[in-house]
Amino acid sequence: MLGHATRPRSAGLRGISAPSVAMVGLAGLLVVLLVLPLAALALSVPPSAIANAALDPAVEVSLGYTLLASGLALLVSLGLGVPLGYLLARREFRGRRLVESVVLLPLVLPHLMAGLALLLVFGPDTSLGRALAAAGFPVWGSLWGVVAVMVYVSTSYLVQASEASFRRVDPEMIGVARTLGASPADAFLEVTLPLSLRAILGGAALSWARALSEIGGFLVLGYAVYPWPTGSHQPVWSPLSILVYNDYLIDPEEAFAVAAFLLLIALGIFLVANLLDLLWARRRAPLSGVEP
Repeated sequence: MLGHATRPRSAGLRGISAPSVAMVGLAGLLVVLLVLPLAALALSVPPSAIANAALDPAVEVSLGYTLLASGLALLVSLGLGVPLGYLLARREFRGRRLVESVVLLPLVLPHLMAGLALLLVFGPDTSLGRALAAAGFPVWGSLWGVVAVMVYVSTSYLVQASEASFRRVDPEMIGVARTLGASPADAFLEVTLPLSLRAILGGAALSWARALSEIGGFLVLGYAVYPWPTGSHQPVWSPLSILVYNDYLIDPEEAFAVAAFLLLIALGIFLVANLLDLLWARRRAPLSGVEP
């Protein structure tokens, strides 16, 4: 009516629209779903049991072995995945779509199936497996088998991150570098790679984390790992995931303690990684004029 101000309709709780409230509620539900099992695991194990797990020689050996294998797998993934990501981002060639599909396939392939497929290629009864064993690099039941599984199941993350980061580099910036006399290699090292490095490192972190969490392929190719160099008939090493699985079959309480210890390690690693990423962003913010 005239003479009366129209009262604005409420946009929702405290000015938030109903769709926003629903979105926050759904997002919060997912966060709870992700955090609740981890919190239950951490709170179900007394600190003394976690300390005993941390001092267990078997856990220490398995942890060191898994970090060694995952580090080697990450080096292989970087050496092979970054060039492939660059080619997919910057080059048009026949069969490119097929290559992209092959790169994505390990992300959807059940990893136990991946282990079986790798066994058919690198197993002790195959020509390639026998040749590698004769050269001093046996794959089945060895460190190299664990590395092969880790590379197979994790490299896709690094390739995808590399491809996406290289695509985001403005071609005009590369063109300017070339007009100033830079060779293609110099333009890559001085322009393309520095601008893509942060995303590549993020993909490397995801790739490394995926390698650490693998178990399906290990059950086939690296369940019991013999000393390196080989020579003993008694398996003494196993990846962390296999160690926890074996503990669960024998002593579930011990498995929970080891899992809680590994959860603390993973949490510390990701906190450090996020801190380094934040410091990186703040250091580069004055150059780009964008807040991290």
